[in-house]
Amino acid sequence: MNENKNERNDEIEIDFQRVFGAIWQKIWAVVLVAVLVAVLTFGITYYFVTPLYESSAMFYVNNNSLSVGDTSFSISSSDITASKSLVDSYIVILTTRETLNDVIDYADIERSYTDVRSMISASPVNETEIFEIVVTSPDPAEAESIADAIAYILPKRISSIIEGTSAQIVDSAVLPSRPSSPSYTKNTMIGFILGFLLSVVVIALREVFEITIRVEEDIARGCSYPVLATVPNMAAASKGGYYQGAYSKAKKAASAKSGEQKEPAVMIGSKISFAASEAYKLLRTKLQFSFADEQSCRVIGVSSALAGEGKSLTSINLAYSLSELNKRVLLIDCDMRRPSLNVKLPIEKIPGLSNYLSGQSGLEGLIQRCGIPGEEDAFCVLASGRNPPNPIELLSSDRMSRLLKHLKSSFDYIILDLPPVAEVSDAMAVANDADGVLLVVRQDHGNHVDLAAAVREFEFVETKILGVVFNCAHEHGSGYGKYYRRYYGRYYGRYYGRYYGKYNSNRRE
Repeated sequence: MNENKNERNDEIEIDFQRVFGAIWQKIWAVVLVAVLVAVLTFGITYYFVTPLYESSAMFYVNNNSLSVGDTSFSISSSDITASKSLVDSYIVILTTRETLNDVIDYADIERSYTDVRSMISASPVNETEIFEIVVTSPDPAEAESIADAIAYILPKRISSIIEGTSAQIVDSAVLPSRPSSPSYTKNTMIGFILGFLLSVVVIALREVFEITIRVEEDIARGCSYPVLATVPNMAAASKGGYYQGAYSKAKKAASAKSGEQKEPAVMIGSKISFAASEAYKLLRTKLQFSFADEQSCRVIGVSSALAGEGKSLTSINLAYSLSELNKRVLLIDCDMRRPSLNVKLPIEKIPGLSNYLSGQSGLEGLIQRCGIPGEEDAFCVLASGRNPPNPIELLSSDRMSRLLKHLKSSFDYIILDLPPVAEVSDAMAVANDADGVLLVVRQDHGNHVDLAAAVREFEFVETKILGVVFNCAHEHGSGYGKYYRRYYGRYYGRYYGRYYGKYNSNRRE
């Protein structure tokens, strides 16, 4: 019980560290927003807030005797408590309609009783028998005029109402020389603090409630499995990205002068960007070390939590990378609902896997040699076949298990392009026949909630999860990309850019 509690406490501490780290990474944005809000607050205060002026007068409460009916008794001047109690009475007398109407007449102003009452405030001074009356107005002369009128009218009203008492003027009203409000410095500081706190709260809330995977570190929130490879965004690289080197820049400039159209991004085969090629080679190497014992054939499933994360593209390039080692590789399209290998590769969709599993055709003639344009035949492909109404029944059948056992004798590696886990359960049906599964997560597309759900699904059927492939990573979202940009982009990228450019041009010739 204590261990579980400690684990929960550790998770909360890690979350706070992550939130603080996100705020620190964007501290420049926090300061910028705070400064902008401060400037905006200053501008609003300066141009839209009306300056107010204050004029005040002070009175001393003097009461030598107090009459109640026919009885009269004296109160000494040292009786502070009694004097203080009269202050509240004086303030009430001041705010009466009759008193303020006299003040309006004496000051000769065009104001109503309600307006003047809202302009006046009265309070004791430091809990003494002295009280202060403050008049606030946008016109300094009006504020002084009302305060002078109160200083003249109030003592007379007090003497006529409460016998034996008086209010003596201690400090007369003066014409204010500067506005009492607004305070530009105070409002600007408040704006800066509010902007700072608002931006911090927004970043913190976004970090807490954001589930989209933006960087590699976000993958750890969905699973504890390692990131085996980070594949850069090959579409971005084809548009003059940070992996192309001097050759592609010169080619881009020449194409712009000649008016030629841009070539589409190459995402499979040997013509992909240098960094992408190295990422798939790294994935290939790590997969080889993931299996401790020697087997004649390895069956590797490739899946994802959501559709559109690049699992099929990863399957193709992994198969191609393994075939570069002179390995016999078979790529099987197990996504019978939305197959895509026949779109990305020059193969026929029908007949294929579904035709075999449903007993419509034998295995002969179903396995196709994959000829990538400009490449030699690299690996074999078993297409999905016709879309069946019951793909999960076909994939979970004994015929599928027997097919994989039979194919193991002819190949070194079998790559299964599985359906996404969060959308359908087809991948679970064939996952047990695989030696391990790769999960593909696309940056700014996948989220750690669905990733965690996919991991739980595979763990429930006791499938070995080999690791995660972080796909379509941009420079700002991948430490791997930053490493290549800093080192390979400055030296090796230029060198290999020239090398691959010459190499590919020779191959085309």
